[in-house]
Amino acid sequence: MPEANGKLQQMKFIPISIPTPFYVGPVNVYLIRDDPVTLIDAGPKTAAAADALRSGLAEHGVKFSDVRRIVLTHAHEDHCGLAVQVRDEAKNAEIYLHGWETGHFSGRLSQSANRILLLRSGVPEKVFAEMRKLYEEISLLTDTLAESEILPLNDGDELEFETGLLNVLHTPGHTPGSCSFIREADRTLVCGDCVLKRITPNPVLSPDPVNPDRRYRSLSEYLVSLARLRALRPTLTYGGHGGPITDFDEIFNRYVRAIDERQRRVISLVAASGSSAYEMARALFPDAVDRDVHRFLAISEAAAHLDLAESEGRLNVELKDGVEIYRK
Repeated sequence: MPEANGKLQQMKFIPISIPTPFYVGPVNVYLIRDDPVTLIDAGPKTAAAADALRSGLAEHGVKFSDVRRIVLTHAHEDHCGLAVQVRDEAKNAEIYLHGWETGHFSGRLSQSANRILLLRSGVPEKVFAEMRKLYEEISLLTDTLAESEILPLNDGDELEFETGLLNVLHTPGHTPGSCSFIREADRTLVCGDCVLKRITPNPVLSPDPVNPDRRYRSLSEYLVSLARLRALRPTLTYGGHGGPITDFDEIFNRYVRAIDERQRRVISLVAASGSSAYEMARALFPDAVDRDVHRFLAISEAAAHLDLAESEGRLNVELKDGVEIYRK
């Protein structure tokens, strides 16, 4: 958008707070008004979220029909749920997503690979059935998208705007296909749930995109992503929840300390006879592992830390009666 003196304005990221039904609270959707008008993430598919997004855009003179591009950091329901509704009203808006994320649109625990991985983690069949039923309800907060309806995001891609470029960074960990976006001119970063101001993101249990018979090594990949972002020396970081971050090093060091502390606790809690990820989740989070969405997140956290400890030689793992058992 040209200024009166003929110079281009600097690209602006306009945060719009969208309510979600999840304990994490509101999600941030970012509007870029430059041509082509772009949303980074879209919020969950609820009436309250749609109203909030519509009114938030209107404050800046934008309607759903003006949006030309929807860029998704990842495919969790609170970030992608309204993408189809916005696209349909805009008629020709494009939806961008990393290729390793598309499985979430068909229901996070509905695929056979998820069942196999969770049973291998020691989750009883009855507990898995309860978890899958819950996620069938959560999956209603987004619309199914076919792969043919999605344009791929790849590491190193550039998203062009009238006033500049956003570079795409594949930053896996929270999910296998999580992406961040940096404006290199001033090192402003938008990173979804990769980095959050008040909480440490959960490394969500997922099948490996290359080999879905095995669990994705989410925490190892997350640490690599964090180090990569830190090396870019971002001056301002916009996350998927909470306020902006102006001191990336402080967040980085806090995250690394928290992960190291959790690693030591996990190893200390491994039983003499060995522990499965499900048993570790019950030891780590006794108040969370038996209720609602926290159950899956607790198991994800436990499995991620056990995988990291095993990959670094701190624990051994063997398959016993179809269940992975970790031992010191």
